[in-house]
Amino acid sequence: MSTIQRLTSCVHVALNLSDSENGGKISIGTRPHTSLTFCIGVEMQPKPTNFSTYYAEAFKDQQVVDAYRYRPPYPQEVFAILASLVIDEPRAVLDVGSGSGDLARPLVDFVERVDAVDFSQKMIEHGKQLPNGNHPQLHWIYGKVEEVPLAPPYALITAGSSIHWPDWNVAFPRFRTLLTPNGSLALIYRRVQPMPWDTQIKEILAPFSEHQDKNHRGSNAIKEVETRGFFSRQGEKQTTPIPFVQSIDDYTEGLHSRSSFSTERMGQQRAAELDQQVRTLLLQFHPDGILPLHVVATVTWGKPELGTK
Repeated sequence: MSTIQRLTSCVHVALNLSDSENGGKISIGTRPHTSLTFCIGVEMQPKPTNFSTYYAEAFKDQQVVDAYRYRPPYPQEVFAILASLVIDEPRAVLDVGSGSGDLARPLVDFVERVDAVDFSQKMIEHGKQLPNGNHPQLHWIYGKVEEVPLAPPYALITAGSSIHWPDWNVAFPRFRTLLTPNGSLALIYRRVQPMPWDTQIKEILAPFSEHQDKNHRGSNAIKEVETRGFFSRQGEKQTTPIPFVQSIDDYTEGLHSRSSFSTERMGQQRAAELDQQVRTLLLQFHPDGILPLHVVATVTWGKPELGTK
């Protein structure tokens, strides 16, 4: 059974206490002599267990970093969508949970500056070695986005499959202070389109997952932050599917780029067992060892909120 969190929201109210102007009555004024702070406790469901820091720390594992390159790419259309959301000046972007920069590195060609934040130093170092990783307007920042020094304002804040990791009670109020007046928070997810073997793959993966909640789905993070009042959706676009041809071996290795299938946490023996079962299944469908995949991405944008639900 989940434990209810108590989130405290505080409102600062300026008071005018002048007897001569108000007949001795306290009123809210524009020329205050003092102020009061009213704090209201709001009951809020905690984050899902599988969004906890423990699982995020899997991205500090070297084997996860090495496997990350086998994830499907973001369609180029994603960057056109993100660029269209940059309205204000300066055209600066904050990328949250940047990893090796799959969003940040291409996006820097569309804007004036990208600040890429991640709390895995190994991911950052890997990203620096990749195309655009040493771009002069791409600034890598090591640490948690809730804590690190930043250089606002930002016309856009992006999070690619990463918004579930920060402390929402801290991060979303901070995002509000970092954005320009017309700035947006964009949440981006990429995925492979359905294949005939999807159900069987899920049945293989389930018993190997390191996640306690076997019903965990990362894409639900958007609904989670919406229902808690941290995110107000304004729009959403899905890209046109792009072909992505990948070998079975690379696909299987890419599974270990997920926090739920970190080789270091699973152990070499269990990881090898998983790999063998996945390869055996996929070879039944694709005897040539090549997967004809298609990738789509969804960009959902809106405003960060304080969290009231």
